[in-house]
Amino acid sequence: MARTNDRNKFIEKIGTNEVRKVKARRKKGQGLWFGLGMIGTIGWSIAVPTLIGVAFGIWIDKTWPGRISWTLTFLLAGLVLGCINASYWVKKELKSIQEEETNE
Repeated sequence: MARTNDRNKFIEKIGTNEVRKVKARRKKGQGLWFGLGMIGTIGWSIAVPTLIGVAFGIWIDKTWPGRISWTLTFLLAGLVLGCINASYWVKKELKSIQEEETNE
């Protein structure tokens, strides 16, 4: 009885390892490029709103000069918006990875 149970556990472990190897082979070249792409996505999702905020702030400062620096105000607003956007992308990807691991 104990031998059969040990044998079943061993077979299950081998099967699990084989499935993991097959998935790793399918994603072999994806690791580096996926990581670089994710870094690029996060960087652009922060940089674009920040630069739009700066451009909008410069335009407001030139059009209606005043005591408040709208460039700095919209720079910070764009940066906060970009960080929220990057957080969304990271959470989405993390959720996708966790779902993939639970499906294994």
